[in-house]
Amino acid sequence: MTDTGGKRAAEAVEQAMTGAARVLRTGAERDWDAVTAGRLEWSCRTTAEHLARALLGYAGQLAGRGRHMDAYAPCTLVVDDGTDPAGLIGVLETVGALLTAALRTTPPRVRAFHPFPHRSANREGFAAMGVAEVLLHTHDIAEGLGLPYEPPAGLAEFALMRIFPEVRPGPAPWPTLLWATGRAGLPGREPVTDWLWSNNLVLPAGRLTLEGVTPAAAADLATGGDGGFDWVEGGPYEGTREAAAMTLKAYETGVHRPEFGLFVLVRKEDERAVGGMGFHGPPEEDGRTEIGYDLAPSARGNGYATEALRALAAWALARPDVRSLFATVERANVPSQRVVARAGFRPVEVADVEPEGELLAYELRA
Repeated sequence: MTDTGGKRAAEAVEQAMTGAARVLRTGAERDWDAVTAGRLEWSCRTTAEHLARALLGYAGQLAGRGRHMDAYAPCTLVVDDGTDPAGLIGVLETVGALLTAALRTTPPRVRAFHPFPHRSANREGFAAMGVAEVLLHTHDIAEGLGLPYEPPAGLAEFALMRIFPEVRPGPAPWPTLLWATGRAGLPGREPVTDWLWSNNLVLPAGRLTLEGVTPAAAADLATGGDGGFDWVEGGPYEGTREAAAMTLKAYETGVHRPEFGLFVLVRKEDERAVGGMGFHGPPEEDGRTEIGYDLAPSARGNGYATEALRALAAWALARPDVRSLFATVERANVPSQRVVARAGFRPVEVADVEPEGELLAYELRA
């Protein structure tokens, strides 16, 4: 597999920083201490220093290769007293370059600490947060200084599809990102007053890791790509691609809840993806949600589906909004029937599954 994800992530941060520096230099003669940055309470200088610390922190987390999984590395950036706006812009370009270098060299499956919302992020998550920080705080500073600024739509979309998975796409990505972060209104939507970005959920499952699929990865999988994963022979199988298409549709219609979407099963020993597993949607009012899965043919017969199903079922049933899990299996698919049985599911009869039909129904209750 050719690893293009790190290159793509690095180029996004690099493009964002290049555009930001170009705009900010047009206001470098202004007094950044005396001007408030947009709707923030910070001055333009304080905002620029915050942005520099954020980018350096992201680069450090990735460079640490997961050594700091409980908190950020205990260091920070201090800008020398008397540094003028031009010097601040140079600092931003420097830490932006450090982040792009970290993104280019970080392996795909490496994760490091970030608090929101599951206490870790991968390189695409850190890239998306870096892009969002650059775009949004450049907007804040430019607004304070009275400078025009509108980044490329693709950069805003890069952030939205990776760390704003529950935000329904709007008429254009940049206004949508501004709305999603409380910086502007969007026709037909309520104002946003409180927000956090959301990195993908990752769950341990014995010999596997279950990695939540972002809308960006789902879009790639649904259209024949690999979603950023190194697949075993025969993968991803058709069920995973169909589930990715369902995830993308839910995102586009604004009903996606990422923790109840698709997960890719990654084998720990070699970091190769062996299959997909996930939910057909969030739990209904009675607390029931349906679960499904498939494996690449070359990965079958090793117990991977059972390990993954046990782990995902345990995670789901520990939640207060989930009371039962439901699964349907083809009557002729005996190996899959054994998987659900080993995971604790029991046969049930339901109205929409014919007793003598092609499907068998199973349920696991909390």
